[in-house]
Order: sequence, then C-alpha cells, then structure tokens
Amino acid sequence: MNVEQGKKIILFDGVCNLCNGAIQFVIKRDKNDVFRYAALQSEIGQEMIAERGIDTAKTDSIILVAPGLAYYTKSEAALEIAREFGGLWKVLLVFKWVPSSLRDSLYDVVARNRYKWFGRKDQCMIPTPELQAKFLG
Repeated sequence: MNVEQGKKIILFDGVCNLCNGAIQFVIKRDKNDVFRYAALQSEIGQEMIAERGIDTAKTDSIILVAPGLAYYTKSEAALEIAREFGGLWKVLLVFKWVPSSLRDSLYDVVARNRYKWFGRKDQCMIPTPELQAKFLG
C-alpha cells in the first residue's frame, strides 16, 4: 500500500449515510490536505484493520490511522480529526478532558443507531473524479 508521506488515513463505514456525510464534512475543512480516505469494507481498509489487530465488532464506524505512529478509534479519532482543522475547531479538544469511556459511550449510541437514524447505501461511496486522488484503493 502506497500512502503519501505525512498523510493520515480515515477509515470509514462506506455504506453508512452518516459516515459518508462526515467524510464530505472533513473534505471541505481539510484545508492542509492532511487526510486520505478508505472504506472499512475496502481491501485497503481490511488490510489496515488486520495489520493493527483492530476488532471491528467493537469499532466499526471510524478509525484514524497515522501511518507509522498510531491509530485512533471512536471519539478519539473524531477529536484528532478536528485538531487538524485548526482555527476554532480546536475548541473541541476541550472534550479530551472528558473521560474517554464517557465520550465513547455516547459515540457508541450514535454508531449503533446510525443505520436506523441516517440510513445506509447499497454500496460504498464513489468519489467524484476531482476527489478520486484522496481515496485509497
């Protein structure tokens, strides 16, 4: 797998409407072109999950991978993504003071109900030609 140096990878549920909306949200705010994207269901997504020994029964909606450094799941992934937006978005980092067990409990409620509340697609999102280079796989 060939990932550009210094890029962070967001693995997301490619059939989840909420997750796809979140990726569109991130793309619009990624002014420094920090992120690349891959569906959890993709070959690359599955490879990255397996390499890190991530249990997708416990984390199946968003994973942030900083190649060679670390990976983040659930609320920690969301906060690390917001950190990269800069500006006023960094205010969200105040939630790092909230115990991760509490943040992740709320995250899990949304993740567990995401298909019911937001729906799902029959197939993974297909990026537009201008966004294709940001998607792996």
